[in-house]
Amino acid sequence: MVKEKTHVNVVIIGHVDSGKSTTTGHLVYKCGGIDQRRLEKFEKAAAQMGKSSFKFAWVLDKLKAERERGITIDISLLKFNTQKYTMTIIDAPGHRDFIKNMITGTSQVSSTLSFILRKLNYVFNSIMSFQADVALLVVSAAKGEFEAGVSRSGQTREHALLAYTLGVKQIIVCVNKMDLTEPPYSQKRFDEVARSVSSFLKKVGYDPATVPFVPISGWTGENMITATQRMPWFQGWKARRREGNASGRTLLEVLDSIQPPIRTINKPLRLPLQDVYKIGGVGTVPVGKIETGVLKPGMTLMFSPAKLTAEVKSIEMHHQGLQAALPGHNVGFNIKNVAVKNLRRGDVAGNAQQDPPSDVSSFEAQVIILNHPGKLKAGYSPVLDCHTAHVTCRFAELREKIDRRTGKKLEDHPQILMSGDAATVKLVPIKPMCVESFFTYPSLGRFAARDLKQTVAVGVIKSVEKDQGSKKAQVCK
Repeated sequence: MVKEKTHVNVVIIGHVDSGKSTTTGHLVYKCGGIDQRRLEKFEKAAAQMGKSSFKFAWVLDKLKAERERGITIDISLLKFNTQKYTMTIIDAPGHRDFIKNMITGTSQVSSTLSFILRKLNYVFNSIMSFQADVALLVVSAAKGEFEAGVSRSGQTREHALLAYTLGVKQIIVCVNKMDLTEPPYSQKRFDEVARSVSSFLKKVGYDPATVPFVPISGWTGENMITATQRMPWFQGWKARRREGNASGRTLLEVLDSIQPPIRTINKPLRLPLQDVYKIGGVGTVPVGKIETGVLKPGMTLMFSPAKLTAEVKSIEMHHQGLQAALPGHNVGFNIKNVAVKNLRRGDVAGNAQQDPPSDVSSFEAQVIILNHPGKLKAGYSPVLDCHTAHVTCRFAELREKIDRRTGKKLEDHPQILMSGDAATVKLVPIKPMCVESFFTYPSLGRFAARDLKQTVAVGVIKSVEKDQGSKKAQVCK
């Protein structure tokens, strides 16, 4: 029996027009994730709209609005195989209007469910729950485009910061559009881009010695699958790994060099919901990705903050029924006697018999203020994106200002915080919300705070105050 390949989730990030969708679509095509006939269909449709260069991007860009604007709006998902891994690959939006969707993609994108496909014809436009194991940062080497991406209003830095904050510790940098440098395939331009990106990745928190930089052309396919002949100066990429140094020349070799993810089975179940569907002939089907624990048919789940319990009837992943779903699995599961309106995205499912999830009245967090234009005071209420939840939270108390590098206390009860400051604060959600301590359930304990169409702070949750005055959970039999 052929051994099943390790499953790895990859999120594609970067500034708008950096060539993310084209690069991803070309990579998936070269690796056999889409057939020639389907690609020719996209090529014909693109030519009819006068956008022939978009044929690979359309492998991922499915919405008509996206095609006409040439901007990836939602989150797209495809699968392909490398020599070592089965990869689920996501193209996240770079356009500023859709950064919130990118956060969701980095935090989570759910599996395609066969019964949803049959009943709703959801193919790739379903927004799905997915925790990325590795980020592929695409930056354009074209004149002016790289500079726009790393400017204060660009998304390159913000995407990298969000990926790191939301727990994606492995990152690969593709220096794209090498065919559009002056002169084409310029070593000087590649070195300039690599130095700049390496510098800000170090500030974000990544170790540049572990980050491979690969020059490619997503449009021509240069140096993606086979070694380039047009960049003889490129001697290959190198990256430090736990088990030793890795090296190679192509993007495909980089993907095969990543460290396989570690899944946590021995903790209680935590499954943040990405969406909830009502399927005719099936019933209510929540979808999401298991962060910790095991999900089995017949298990009684507690949903928080919905305050409902329900029994799992069946579980599906990638068109097949499962008797046990494990951490990292993107699943849909049918539950008994629960109306779709009673559950929503951001709810968390857990085993009702083993440390069930609970909503919180407040939580203490360690935050770093990034881009707030003024002075942040107690009472400030940005929107927090934590796992799949999107909830406004109030800075109820500024407890300590701390050194962002050492964690040493600098000041008790500061009156204000400004960009660059780190602090311990008390946060109170405006609406019911389920979060956990970062030290117990890491994926449910890190967040990004957003305001003014940008990420103003990032943080981790140190402790939670569970809501003791909440009503008793409703049992659905």
